[in-house]
Amino acid sequence: MKGNVMAEVKRYVTPVFRVSFPHLFEARQMTKTDKPKFGLTAVWRPGDFSAADKKRWKVILGALDAESRARFKTRFKDLPANYRKGLRDGAEKAELEGFGKGMVFASLTSQMRPGIVDLNRNAISPEEGNSDRIYPGSYCRATVNTYSYDNRGKGVALGLMNVQLVKDGERLDGRTDAAEDFEDDLDDRWLDEGEPEVEDEDPDGDDDLDDEIPF
Repeated sequence: MKGNVMAEVKRYVTPVFRVSFPHLFEARQMTKTDKPKFGLTAVWRPGDFSAADKKRWKVILGALDAESRARFKTRFKDLPANYRKGLRDGAEKAELEGFGKGMVFASLTSQMRPGIVDLNRNAISPEEGNSDRIYPGSYCRATVNTYSYDNRGKGVALGLMNVQLVKDGERLDGRTDAAEDFEDDLDDRWLDEGEPEVEDEDPDGDDDLDDEIPF
């Protein structure tokens, strides 16, 4: 029986981050050799952390360092350049909305679909019909664990466990609300059944619309 006891996975609560590239409800295969995973990219601005978030951040950094020392006998910050680090400088992706100088980001993934709740701890999921509440630009926090790997590459990373939606934010992907896009009135002739009658827009020939067609 002793050999069947699984070691308890330590989990850590992250500071609040901005969500980018979420795929939390359907696993994606990033490369042909990777297993499909659920996940998101978390983007933090450490300079804006509250005192509580600074403590959470320090704990996570300590956990990453401990994982690095245990696996590679090296401090996390001293890992060679060819090792993958779970935390990266936002300046590396300065061309992307929401990233840039002063930001830190991490790809948080899991082979199991994470649980997702709102501030009242109500479930967010396709089954609940509210999965659209999580989108690029929304603010969340997560529980994570640390892990290391030494197979097709070497590195120390953060794994995703569960997610909590904290608040809405401006979308990072530029997507707009379809209901708002079509607020203007539609011509009545399109509301009739059958093909709409073509109206004579230029009965006097004074305003030739053909001149406005660019081809």
